[in-house]
Amino acid sequence: MDVYVFGDQWAFNRRCAMRISGFHMMAGLLMGLLVVGSAVADQPANQAPYGHGDDTKLPKGVIGLSLQIGAERIGDPSILYVGMVHPEGPAHKAGLGHGDEVVSVDGTPVNGKRYEEVVGMIRGEAGTAVKVGVKGENGLRELSITRVAGDKLSRGPSGSHGNPAP
Repeated sequence: MDVYVFGDQWAFNRRCAMRISGFHMMAGLLMGLLVVGSAVADQPANQAPYGHGDDTKLPKGVIGLSLQIGAERIGDPSILYVGMVHPEGPAHKAGLGHGDEVVSVDGTPVNGKRYEEVVGMIRGEAGTAVKVGVKGENGLRELSITRVAGDKLSRGPSGSHGNPAP
């Protein structure tokens, strides 16, 4: 069951349930959307996401997903899971889905890594591939996903970030 509501509510997914304030939920959602790629838009190349230092040094190739951190219970080790997948992005085409747990990137386990480290491991030059190991409904699998330029996913028929297309 997937339920996401705003306000001081519970957020549920396949692996965790936690009480989250509306502010923290929005902040976490926006950080995920802006860093890796998202179902809405990728961050413009000239703008670093809030709270993530100088992301302008990160390669601009993305795979079209956002990541979220969750835990089964308070005090348990956290897991990194796919929050959203851009419907036209390479991650979606490779079969990644909401709730899949990210366990490795290019064969390197993500356990013990900081969120920003994993983002840096996933991003790379457009046209190059990244292998993402995930655990989900289809078991443990490793997917090879070719990165695309971030602006390819940030512009839709209505333009970038809700602005009219030129």
